[in-house]
Amino acid sequence: MKNLSRNLVRASSRSRTICALVALFLGAGQLVAAQERSYIDSSSPGGNGSPFSGAVMTDDTLYISGMLGLKNGEVPAEVDDEARNVLDAIKATLEAAGMTMDDLVYVQIFCSDVSHYASFNEVYRTYFTQEFPARAFVGAGTLLFDARFEIQAIAVKRP
Repeated sequence: MKNLSRNLVRASSRSRTICALVALFLGAGQLVAAQERSYIDSSSPGGNGSPFSGAVMTDDTLYISGMLGLKNGEVPAEVDDEARNVLDAIKATLEAAGMTMDDLVYVQIFCSDVSHYASFNEVYRTYFTQEFPARAFVGAGTLLFDARFEIQAIAVKRP
């Protein structure tokens, strides 16, 4: 009888824990459902464009897809021109969302040749007036269209 009593107490405790977890999960689902979402340069599943959106805004956070620094569909001859082009594309996307480069919190740069690191940084630092965002510079080998750089980023609107 003692063992049965102990098992019922444990089961009851587990049930309360499971109920609490379910309530927490359902509450989190309501938070997610309440988030506003908008798209910048979006593609639809039925269209012929690339199967992704250029950026997605959720509440005050903007997720920017990988962008290249091509000009008229071509890779510029100079490394710094390509770096400027891709950063200008990021900046334009941020501006379309009512943000600036200083709203970036994370930037990931994929680079076909890490020997371009110093040249990229020289251009990159000119795009910010406040603290730099967290960042990764990743040697990635061949990129689409033989680009040197592809950048994806996350921005959070400053108050």
